[in-house]
Parts: sequence; structure tokens; C-alpha cells
Amino acid sequence: MPDQEFGAGKKLIGKNYQTADLYAKVTGKAKYAEDFRAPGMLFCKLLISPMPHARVKRIDTAAALAMPGVKAILTADELPAPADTLTDNGTVIRANPKSERGLTMEPLYHGEPILAVAAVDELTAAEAIEAIHIDLEPLPFAIDPLDTLRPGGPNPRLEGNIWLKPAPTEKGATPPPPDIGELKWTDADFADAKAGGLPMGKTPDEWSYGDLDAGFQNAALVLDETFVTPDTSHQTLETRSAMAYWQNGKVYVHTGTQSTAQTVPAIARWLNIDPGKVVLISEYTGGGFGSKITGGVSLIIPALLSKKANAPVMMRISREEETYIGRARPSLLGRMKVGFAKDGRITALDMFVISNNGPYDAQGDVPSSGRIVSLLYQPQAMRWRGVTVLTNTPPRSAQSSPGGLQGITIIEPIIAKAARKLGLDQVAIRRINCPEGKANFGPPVGGKLQHATSAFLKEALDRGAEQFKWKEKVAQTPKRSGSKVRGVGVSLSCYVGGTTGFDGLIVITPEGRVRFHSGIGNLGTESVIDVHRAGAEVLGVPWEKCDVLWGNTTQNLPFTCVSGGSQTTHAMTRAAHAAAMNARKKLLEIAAKSLGRGNPEDYEVANERVAHKDGAAGLTFAQAAEHAIKLGGIYDGHEAPSDVSPITKAAVAALAGQGLVAAARDNYPRDGVTFSYVASFAEVEVDVETGKYSILDFLAYADVGSVIHPRALGGQILGRSVLGIGHAIGQKWVFDPHYGIMLSTRFYQNKPPTILDVPVNMQWGALDIADPETPVGARGIGEPPVGGGCASILNALSDALGDDIFRRAPVNADTILTSLEAGRPMQHPLTAHI
Repeated sequence: MPDQEFGAGKKLIGKNYQTADLYAKVTGKAKYAEDFRAPGMLFCKLLISPMPHARVKRIDTAAALAMPGVKAILTADELPAPADTLTDNGTVIRANPKSERGLTMEPLYHGEPILAVAAVDELTAAEAIEAIHIDLEPLPFAIDPLDTLRPGGPNPRLEGNIWLKPAPTEKGATPPPPDIGELKWTDADFADAKAGGLPMGKTPDEWSYGDLDAGFQNAALVLDETFVTPDTSHQTLETRSAMAYWQNGKVYVHTGTQSTAQTVPAIARWLNIDPGKVVLISEYTGGGFGSKITGGVSLIIPALLSKKANAPVMMRISREEETYIGRARPSLLGRMKVGFAKDGRITALDMFVISNNGPYDAQGDVPSSGRIVSLLYQPQAMRWRGVTVLTNTPPRSAQSSPGGLQGITIIEPIIAKAARKLGLDQVAIRRINCPEGKANFGPPVGGKLQHATSAFLKEALDRGAEQFKWKEKVAQTPKRSGSKVRGVGVSLSCYVGGTTGFDGLIVITPEGRVRFHSGIGNLGTESVIDVHRAGAEVLGVPWEKCDVLWGNTTQNLPFTCVSGGSQTTHAMTRAAHAAAMNARKKLLEIAAKSLGRGNPEDYEVANERVAHKDGAAGLTFAQAAEHAIKLGGIYDGHEAPSDVSPITKAAVAALAGQGLVAAARDNYPRDGVTFSYVASFAEVEVDVETGKYSILDFLAYADVGSVIHPRALGGQILGRSVLGIGHAIGQKWVFDPHYGIMLSTRFYQNKPPTILDVPVNMQWGALDIADPETPVGARGIGEPPVGGGCASILNALSDALGDDIFRRAPVNADTILTSLEAGRPMQHPLTAHI
């Protein structure tokens, strides 16, 4: 913890406390999906594809079904048809039959599930898998996006290698789902690849602003560099195991998720049933990082097997299976041409990126990378081009700072190199390019650049440099002692910090307790509980008089954001604030009506009471709750606000008569898009005789608006920095290019950082300056530190070793040794999965 006081003038906001789930976690009483048992429960195992792309010609399950203890086998033919989605505002999104469905007869990557077996135990299920005879017809495959873009290159899907945008429809018409098409570049497009430069052919997406040509002409320095980021699994400690059973026409699902409230409609869509027939239990989730936004489509496998076998079914996913179906960050191959003025100001930036997307739905990393670079470095002119390419590799999804980490990792080494060439301090060159206030960013919308709600990154950079003792470390000489060389690096980082428009739900009970209903997933960030302290602060109620219900949809949860995109703290403190203001308004009205004295504005709420301002009359919260029940209607939940979600309306109706029921939608205004920012600093020491290096010191200083819970904030700042550090020091996928088979399926082959990899001296700080466009002032923090964690390490390494050692991440000992010996980067500059 930094020596800093947060939440000045507040009783709960900015103060540390013990969360309600902490005791259960540290004592082992917290129950995750795999911990649940039910009478007669079966276990299922998956038969996965041994090929990267194939067609199933024949399946013979007779021997397996004849085995004692085998109860059911599920194949893709038995899956329900994909269902359309109806959004909360009534918009229909057409189901895409070419999206992932859980099981398949045309596996599109090594490890994709083909069928599942349910048996009395896992050993029997595994033996049944071995008894199944399956004939596969190999099909063309591509694991490298550049291979499929080459003239005559193989397509990863029979229809092509990219998703096509649907044609424009008439106003009010429902657009069709996207289709798959083919994109091939020319031999001329690939000419630069011989020298290690990223080829830049035709792309389906492009935007620009400013005068790019003039920006380059007026630049004192122009750099044109290519950099490749790694594909990395999410590697959550809890795999996507799930248990399901059916009871009275409803399916009960136990699984990990990043949103309890929003996973229910996802399950209903995958099973093609009414959401009212789904009950989700997910009190604890062992990490998500974007891989469990609304659970995972694989959870329908135990649900359907349970229905078929008429028994509960547990599907425990192994670490190897999780590597296949558990999602990953897509690699970006990036090329940037950047122009710098003498003072380091970026005058022009031409950005080109290619994403290794996997075979299914297109991820947003490619467009996100351009937005983040545009905001974070404020180029005077910028062009962005990008293409998302399908490959026969495991499916991708958003991973903490999707596109942001990759964009930052691509540009930061260029800025570090420019500073050295221009003779500028590394902090100074970033400070002159920092976003400030309502900073603009691309792409243009309606001919205008978008803007942020606020940015105080310069202050974070200044304070971070001071706390890290940047000037002292830069001045320290000599940098080399024997075979060991020290280097320091700094990086800017940011990501989206919040959304709007969700609902809060509070019940003040006749016992005088304040109960918050939380539809947030509990994946370890503590936001599932933290955000409701904003509501308690409004009501002036002590936290020990508050309860938070979460993790079980039978507890009547409101419409809540998913815990992704770093939106939870921002979105749900707003919703909690709105619900608390609604409760406060009702308390004032109830007092005026029940006591028969004056108007609501003659009363005030304080000290668990609503009382007349003259102090002569009042009600306790408990008494007010009893009066709410007597008054009925809007006061006790018999009437819900018209603007809240149908999900929230159903929850309010179920709670009617239990006390004072307050539900409200976040309708607060917001000017701009919400982002959070981090300045990251690192010091490394490299042994040039072995290539081994250590991180000696690390600091991340954040601009995240008002601090809600300091300990949780620090855990996120440093924890997500470590996630980024993993991309710099070791995490990556490795494939056999001939067979298209993944080789890095276990932790020891694709090692996430451990306590041995991080420095003892690892610190954080935060500005605690409120964002002006949200009532609580808070923004999200989950993703903004990630890019800085990675890039600050890379920049420290280049400070120690020079600019001609690596052109891709992660940087391993063999890369350092061979490149030092050759005097140039020795890894292949473009090949995927090496």
C-alpha cells in the first residue's frame, strides 16, 4: 500500500475493509463449479479433434455404449439450432450458424470437441472415449495468417479466411449475420516480407485523420518498424468446468462467469430455451480475464447430457482442454511508420495490423489497437488499417486490454528508439505526447474525432517518475558490471474504463438492513461488492448494516454489466448511486406521507433515519420499510420503474412486499468515452553471458478517477501489470507448422509469471482525481495496466541491450544470446507460433 490517503471527506469510498467473501476464500469454504455434487451425478469427458481441420465421416459408438457405466453420448447433431438474440432494447441479432456451437462435425482446430460421453465416473468416460471409432477426412489448414493471405494460400474454412461485413439493410430491418469470404494479397504485397517488414496488402477496414503526408515531411525523424506480439492463453486457475441438471422444467447450471445476470440469456440462447427456464449458480469464479464474459458455450454439453441421461452431469475440464477451448489473446503483427518532431512530438503515424483470430467470431483487437494508440499518443495525423484473419488455431476472445496491449507493445519500442536517436529523456518524450483533459482520438465518427471524459495521465507520469526515482536511475553509472547490464524503461498505458445504462437494486428491510442485489460475476476483483459502497455512502448507512446478494439468479438480480472492458467499477457505482438516490427519494416521501408533516424536501436522511429537519419527528430505516410495505405500489416493489430492464423488472416483482424496494437505471449524463490510464516503470538486469534477466524494480501509477477500495485497486494494478509482464518474458503459443498441432498445452510449456519472476520491490500509486462525468468519480482499472506491464519491460531490455536485439515478444534468453552474437534480431520476424 502506498503512503497515501484516499477518499477525502468520505466514510466508505476510498477506505479499506474486509469483503464478505474473503473468509470463505481463505478458509476453502468458497465453492467453485467443480466443488458441487448432486445425487446420481455423472461425469463427462470430451473426444477432441487430433487434426487442425477435418470433416467427420463416420462415428461408431456401439462399443462405448455397451460398456458398463456409460450412460449417454452427445454429438453435434443433437445440439439445438442457434437462436437469435433479443437485446435489452428490443433489437434482434440474427444467429450465425457458422459460429462456435460446443461440438462439431467439422473441427476447425486441433483440440476442438467432437462428442462427449457421460458415465458413472471419469475413468469409465475416458475408457469409453478410447472405444469410439471415428473416421476423419483431413482438410486444408492454416495456422499463420500470412500463409492464408498469400496467393494460393490455404483457407482455414471451406468458405474462406475472413469475416465479411453484412450488406447495409433498410432502416428498421434486422441485418443478417456476417458471412465468410476470401482475401488474398499479391506477390507484390509480400515484397517487404523478405527483409522482415510486414506485408501491407488490401484491408477491409481503414480510417484516418489529419494530413499524414505533411506530418512525415515535417518530421525530424521517421521510423518504420515491424513488431509481433504473442498469442497467449488466458490461463485462469479455474478451468471452464460446469455441472448441470434439470428440475421442474428448468436447467440449473454451476459454472464460472464474468456476469451472473448476463450469462442467463447466453445459456438460454445456446440451449434455445426461454431465459426463465435457466438458473445460474456462480458465487465464485477462479479468474476470467475476458475468457468467461458470459460463461462459455461448452457449458451446454453437460446440460444436454443431463437431459439425455436424466441425471446431473459434471464436466471437469483439464488444463490441456482449457488451452484448446478456454480462449486466448490473438497475436497482432504490426507495422508502424512514425514521424517525430525534434522535441519528440508525434507528427504522423501510419499503423497497419493483422490479427491471428482463430476460426470463429471476429474479435475486436484489430480496431481496438488503433483507438488506444490514437488516444494514448495523440498523433497529429494518423492512418489506421487492419485485417482480422481466420486461422485453424483455438478460438480467441477478449483478454485484458484486447488490442490495447498489442498496440502499446508495438509502438512503445519505437518511441523508446526515437528518444535515443533524438537525445530525449524517455519520460519527456512520452509526456509531450500524453493525452490531457477531454483528449481526442480516432476513428472519426460523423466526421469528428471522439473524446475522452478526462485524462490526468501527465500527473500520473510525473508522480510515478518521482516515486520510481527515474532521474536517479537514469544517471546511475556504470550500467554494466561484469557480465550484467542494467536498463530502465517507462511506458504509457490505457484502456476503456467504463460504460453506462445499467440498473441498481436495493431493498431496505423491516429489520433496518440495506440489501444490495448484485448481478456482477465474482471473479476475484472484489467489484461484485465494492461498487455497492457507493450506494451505502449516499444513504449514510454503516457498512456493517449492509448485505450484498450475488452469485445465484434465484436471488433476484438486476440487469448488470459484464465484468469485461474494465467497465464494472464505473458502470455499477453509477447504477448503485442511482438506486441509492431512488431509495433516498422514497425515504423522504414515505416520511412525509406517514408522519403527515410537510413535504419530502423538509426531511433529511442520516444516521439510519429519515427525519424532519427540525428534529421533531422521524422514522428509522426499519420503520420506513414497514411503511413502504403498507403504502405498496412504487414503494415496496409492486410497481417497477418503466425504464429499467425486463430482467430488473422481474427481480423487483419477485421482491415485492419485502420492504422498501428501490430500483433505478443509470441515466446520468456523460460527455465523452471513459478511459483509465497508467504510467509504468521498470528496471531490469541482464546477464549477457547467459541471456537470463531479472526484473529489479517496478512501479505502476494510475489515473483511475476516485479510488473506491485501495487494497483491491492495488491488487488489480499490480496483478494486471504482471499479466502484461508475462507477455514480455515468456508466455506464447508454439505450434508444429507441418501438422498444425499445438505443442504448448501445459503451464510448464507456456509458463505464466510466478512469484519468482516479479521483483520484491513492486509498487503502485493512484492519483484519486475524480472523473467529472460520473457521479461517484470512479473509473475501471482491470485492463489499463496490462500494456504498460509488458512494454515497460521491453523498453528496459532495449535500454540495457540496444535496439537491434528483438522485434517480437516475448523475449527469451536464446533470443538475447543469438542476437547479441549476430548484432541483429535473430528470431524470424513474422512467422507465427515460434
